Amino acid sequence: MDRHGKIIFYEDKNFQGRYFECSSDCPELSSHFSRCNSVRVESGAWVIYERPNYMGSQYVLTRGEYADPQRWMGFNDTIRSCRLIRYTYGIYRLRVYERPDFQGQMMEFSDDCPSVYDRFRHREIHSCHVMDGAWVFYEHPNYRGRQYLLEKGEYRRYTEWNAMYPGVGSFRRVLDF
Repeated sequence: MDRHGKIIFYEDKNFQGRYFECSSDCPELSSHFSRCNSVRVESGAWVIYERPNYMGSQYVLTRGEYADPQRWMGFNDTIRSCRLIRYTYGIYRLRVYERPDFQGQMMEFSDDCPSVYDRFRHREIHSCHVMDGAWVFYEHPNYRGRQYLLEKGEYRRYTEWNAMYPGVGSFRRVLDF
């Protein structure tokens, strides 16, 4: 189900300075603002990227206020593209595999996982199948470090979700409240 969304980017911290309102995918934001130091998500769930055309570090934001880049775990004030996350509301199922091409030990999840190693007994996930919902993989436990959005589909190798290595410390569902 496609859902409507609205996100507002502010050049300064605490929702000050010039701002830009967005309600659809935008592959190039630099013509609207030069820096981004706070964000307000009024509706929907969004992924924002540090580079144009949905490239570079990504951050998943749900409804709420992010007064400075640290609130979304950002490294700097550079946001260059964004898109609305599309998923089936309320249903979440994910299968993770210890090897590429859906090989080796498999475990299915329908809830958040703050520590992959504690639940899966592996420090690496080489492939996964998102059967329902949208999920975010984090490089460290307790939802810290680089983020990777995984929407419904098959990911035969970790490079298909744009990771540089297969280490996944935690993951959680994208919830739009």
